[in-house]
Amino acid sequence: MSTTSNDNDGQGMIVNPKPTAENQDWDGDDADRADRLRFEEEQAMIREQSEARAAKAAEDAKKAEEAGKEAS
Repeated sequence: MSTTSNDNDGQGMIVNPKPTAENQDWDGDDADRADRLRFEEEQAMIREQSEARAAKAAEDAKKAEEAGKEAS
Protein backbone atom coordinates (compact mmCIF):
# COMPACT_ATOMS: atom_id res chain seq x y z
CA MET A 1 0.00 0.00 0.00
CA SER A 2 1.51 3.29 -0.98
CA THR A 3 0.78 6.52 0.82
CA THR A 4 1.12 10.07 -0.28
CA SER A 5 1.56 13.18 1.78
CA ASN A 6 -2.09 14.04 1.09
CA ASP A 7 -3.50 10.92 2.81
CA ASN A 8 -5.37 11.61 6.01
CA ASP A 9 -4.01 8.99 8.40
CA GLY A 10 -5.35 10.65 11.54
CA GLN A 11 -2.17 12.54 12.28
CA GLY A 12 -2.90 15.98 13.64
CA MET A 13 -6.61 15.37 14.16
CA ILE A 14 -8.23 17.22 17.03
CA VAL A 15 -9.40 14.53 19.43
CA ASN A 16 -11.13 16.79 21.95
CA PRO A 17 -12.47 19.76 20.02
CA LYS A 18 -13.86 22.73 21.90
CA PRO A 19 -17.56 22.37 22.67
CA THR A 20 -20.10 23.73 20.29
CA ALA A 21 -23.31 25.46 21.30
CA GLU A 22 -25.24 22.16 21.25
CA ASN A 23 -22.59 20.31 23.27
CA GLN A 24 -21.87 22.29 26.43
CA ASP A 25 -20.86 19.47 28.78
CA TRP A 26 -17.17 20.26 28.40
CA ASP A 27 -16.47 20.59 32.12
CA GLY A 28 -17.80 17.12 32.84
CA ASP A 29 -21.20 15.58 32.72
CA ASP A 30 -23.02 13.37 35.22
CA ALA A 31 -21.23 10.25 34.00
CA ASP A 32 -17.84 11.89 34.60
CA ARG A 33 -18.88 12.91 38.10
CA ALA A 34 -20.20 9.40 38.81
CA ASP A 35 -16.90 7.91 37.60
CA ARG A 36 -14.94 10.26 39.86
CA LEU A 37 -17.16 9.45 42.84
CA ARG A 38 -16.85 5.70 42.22
CA PHE A 39 -13.06 6.05 41.95
CA GLU A 40 -12.88 8.00 45.21
CA GLU A 41 -15.04 5.39 46.96
CA GLU A 42 -12.85 2.58 45.65
CA GLN A 43 -9.72 4.39 46.83
CA ALA A 44 -11.24 4.87 50.29
CA MET A 45 -12.16 1.17 50.45
CA ILE A 46 -8.63 0.18 49.42
CA ARG A 47 -7.17 2.47 52.12
CA GLU A 48 -9.48 0.97 54.76
CA GLN A 49 -8.54 -2.57 53.75
CA SER A 50 -4.86 -1.68 53.77
CA GLU A 51 -5.12 -0.11 57.23
CA ALA A 52 -7.07 -3.13 58.52
CA ARG A 53 -4.43 -5.49 57.12
CA ALA A 54 -1.65 -3.46 58.74
CA ALA A 55 -3.47 -3.41 62.09
CA LYS A 56 -4.02 -7.17 61.93
CA ALA A 57 -0.35 -7.75 61.09
CA ALA A 58 0.71 -5.58 64.02
CA GLU A 59 -1.68 -7.45 66.33
CA ASP A 60 -0.40 -10.82 65.11
CA ALA A 61 3.20 -9.69 65.60
CA LYS A 62 2.41 -8.52 69.14
CA LYS A 63 0.74 -11.87 69.95
CA ALA A 64 3.70 -13.77 68.54
CA GLU A 65 6.10 -11.65 70.60
CA GLU A 66 4.07 -12.24 73.76
CA ALA A 67 3.91 -15.99 73.02
CA GLY A 68 7.67 -15.99 72.56
CA LYS A 69 8.22 -14.29 75.92
CA GLU A 70 5.91 -16.78 77.68
CA ALA A 71 7.76 -19.75 76.17
CA SER A 72 11.10 -18.44 77.47
